[in-house]
Amino acid sequence: MRLASTHAAVQRIWTVHLRPQTGGPALTCPRCAHSPVLPATSARSAALTHLARHARADTLPGYLRICQCRALGCHWHPRHRGCAGPVLLALTCDRGGRAWRLADACAACAAAMSRTAVVPPTLLGTGRAQPAAGMARPARTTPPFGPAEQQRVREMLTYLATALPRFSSPAARLLALQCALRADHHGQIRLPHGFLRGMRLHGRAELWLELEHAGWLHRLSRRCSPVQAQLLDAAVLHQAPGRTARIRAAQWALRPAPLAASPGLPCALRLTALALAAHSTAGAGGGELDALTRQCGQPPQQLEDLLDQLVRARLVTAWHHHHDSGEVRWELPAHSPPSEDAAREAGA
Repeated sequence: MRLASTHAAVQRIWTVHLRPQTGGPALTCPRCAHSPVLPATSARSAALTHLARHARADTLPGYLRICQCRALGCHWHPRHRGCAGPVLLALTCDRGGRAWRLADACAACAAAMSRTAVVPPTLLGTGRAQPAAGMARPARTTPPFGPAEQQRVREMLTYLATALPRFSSPAARLLALQCALRADHHGQIRLPHGFLRGMRLHGRAELWLELEHAGWLHRLSRRCSPVQAQLLDAAVLHQAPGRTARIRAAQWALRPAPLAASPGLPCALRLTALALAAHSTAGAGGGELDALTRQCGQPPQQLEDLLDQLVRARLVTAWHHHHDSGEVRWELPAHSPPSEDAAREAGA
């Protein structure tokens, strides 16, 4: 006999709509009475911030969260794959970007939904715990990079897949990743010209214009050194953990072992290698094809071509697309990173 639950079912589904009107779009939420008028450039950021506020206010323990997609009959995705995996927060928008939904969904349902990205828990964090008074601080050490840095980069790639337009270039995504991870608690960033030269992005003013046009950041001055900018997406301001841990993740993203691609490779290859490295462990990795295409900003056919180029560059040993499950699996070489000759051959 199945015992009845002692907890009332909680519907963790939040939706907002951006309705065009004179003076700027209005944000409407079924749970809120007030509909503020927003500047057109920050409407999307305000919508995401509003949804995040509801999610933080309606926090539930993990064991009480259920897949809301399944509870409604799995009508949010075209094919039923069966519920499986942990319950995640899935963010979905319509084609026009005017309707946004944030809801609890299992990993299988979230992967099957179109125009959907998983919201990392760190973006809903409320802050860091402070040490108790009088507690001795441990000596500072610099541990090697590990799964923590991988996870933060993976979460940031997932966030950028939703925050940036789908047509954003790979170079702009690499730049945005570094900006998001290196920003201070005010959302301000300072990137020296030498740092940008190391990324082969120095003098690429069109990348900054691309991110400004997307409404994601604003350069404070176009002639100052280092380059200074202000992030406009309020979701970035609520990141956890702190900036020191995020900078470590940004450093790992520059040379993401075990797929440390040469800076001379095209940005599309470097971004694909980074995405694969963030989803790899113990010499192999895998992920949903839909999620990888969103994180890399590439259509499926182009992503498969990039995977072939990584094989030719000897960064990946082999890869396979499992059409029945929609997953891509790959194997990594056991030897050291490839030579510059192999990198040039792949980028040719």
